[in-house]
Amino acid sequence: MNIGLMGGTFNPVHSAHLRIAEEAREVCSLDQVYFIPAADPPHKALAGDTPFHLRCQMVSIAVAGNPFFKLSDIEGHRAGKSYSIDTIGIFRERNTDAALFFIIGSDSFFEIGSWHRYAEIFHLCSLIVVERPGFSPTDLLEALPVAIRAEFSYTPPSRTLQHVSGRSVHFLKGCPMDISSTNIRHLVATGRSIANLVPPGVESYINEQRIYCECP
Repeated sequence: MNIGLMGGTFNPVHSAHLRIAEEAREVCSLDQVYFIPAADPPHKALAGDTPFHLRCQMVSIAVAGNPFFKLSDIEGHRAGKSYSIDTIGIFRERNTDAALFFIIGSDSFFEIGSWHRYAEIFHLCSLIVVERPGFSPTDLLEALPVAIRAEFSYTPPSRTLQHVSGRSVHFLKGCPMDISSTNIRHLVATGRSIANLVPPGVESYINEQRIYCECP
């Protein structure tokens, strides 16, 4: 079985997240894609302190009806920062026979050298790197941290980096939907519509729960 893991704050989950997951699922023949909200993101403070359970509920609504997508609240069940290496490690322990694929944007991949125990990630799973606007590497090997660059070889036709562990890094051309969670929060706070930026059910839930609303 091929399992995709897609982490993020999902504050809120939006249509581009779903499209990225679908493209990754199709290109890499994924049987399941787990959306994994971060309980305590390590790289930056969570905007607005939106509670974990609300972000999980928005994801649950967004993936409902898609048999390939699932919510995982795994990061809400442990204390401390939500480090990706720990989450991937748990999935590896629970799915010993599965091939794991960690889905991230190219902006995050450019910063992976700053991640906690980042070098271990490539021994546990393959990566699917989705190109984001403004973060298009011209030399894929050069995009890797210098400390681990020698562990990879590049296959140009497939735009794939092969790791010595047998795992790989797949680069997908960018999702055409340039949608920002930051902008969605701003639109809600200023009383504007977010139709077509998030699934209809998520839009309704945000309005019902008054998430991101700064109105009295």
